[in-house]
Amino acid sequence: MDERAKLRPLKPLPNLIFMSRWLQLPLYLGLILAQCVYVYHFWVELVHLIEAAFGSRAALDQIIASVGFGSAAERPTHLTETTIMLLVLGLIDVVMISNLLIMVIVGGYETFVSRMNLENHPDQPEWLSHVNASVLKVKLATAIIGISSIHLLKTFINAENYSEKVLLWQTLIHVTFLLSALAIAATDRLMAHPKRGGVH
Repeated sequence: MDERAKLRPLKPLPNLIFMSRWLQLPLYLGLILAQCVYVYHFWVELVHLIEAAFGSRAALDQIIASVGFGSAAERPTHLTETTIMLLVLGLIDVVMISNLLIMVIVGGYETFVSRMNLENHPDQPEWLSHVNASVLKVKLATAIIGISSIHLLKTFINAENYSEKVLLWQTLIHVTFLLSALAIAATDRLMAHPKRGGVH
């Protein structure tokens, strides 16, 4: 009886509502295209770094423009350790955002659209085996904190080119992200364990 109930087709309206989850598919495909743009941007910046290391002035100007410097008088005339660090942090930032995109694409599709049946695949992500909406929210929140940390570190390294107001606001925004992630994690913990001493 239970098996037949499982195989029984849905009524038209519930079936339509359930099938509407596939409307999210173009959104995930769009995020894959965004991932391609990030890959291209990463390699463009990496090529500029390599060319600047070999003395290309044009590549150095591109790097300086991307990392952000103040007046023209403050701009370095050669590749410095600070400039390299700022660009490398930018590359790390791209990688972390790319990781965030993967979590949203794979985890979101698995949770909200359709199962991927990756249980026996050797490359199945470890976190995907126990992912759900709550776990995904916590992982996204922690990933955003990591990205914000990279941005804040870049700002502090290049602090002389930013106003105190910008530094203060970036710090406050980062603290807000941190508190939000802690609140999400605490809420998820409370929802997973609502009461102690109950029936197990």
